[in-house]
Amino acid sequence: MHLEGSCHCGAVSFSLDSRHPYPYQRCYCSICRKTQGGGGFAINLGGDAKSLKVQGRKHITVYHARLKDEGDKRAHRSSAERHFCSLCGSGLWLFSPEWPELIHPFASAIDTPLPIPPEHTHLMLGSKAPWVEVEAHPGDQQFEVYPEESIAQWHERLGLGR
Repeated sequence: MHLEGSCHCGAVSFSLDSRHPYPYQRCYCSICRKTQGGGGFAINLGGDAKSLKVQGRKHITVYHARLKDEGDKRAHRSSAERHFCSLCGSGLWLFSPEWPELIHPFASAIDTPLPIPPEHTHLMLGSKAPWVEVEAHPGDQQFEVYPEESIAQWHERLGLGR
């Protein structure tokens, strides 16, 4: 599926191809919640990094989250790159050098109508904010941290690959 997205002010627009366009995975970690999740979670999609086309690249800024694992004396910088519009602050996509073939656009930045997922995966519930109510439906999966099933595997399991 071809996806088109943009920031709120229109300074940045982008497009990419996605074989995994269903917005099913809700992440409740503090990084996603604070950078993307007005409702307490964020949704990332899976896309083909080679197909990414960007207009307004000069208005993009990159944020590397600071991570501190339990027992660590100091925080370290995440290798994941969260791309934002430097003018309006809209989150656009995440790129991780660990998976260079993938781009994870934030569903909130996508302008293309997305398909409605038949179920959701709620992850990183161990770090969700206390005020957040998880709206899980029958068939939804819930994880304290990460599921073993990837975005691609979820789509394949449900016969939703394109």
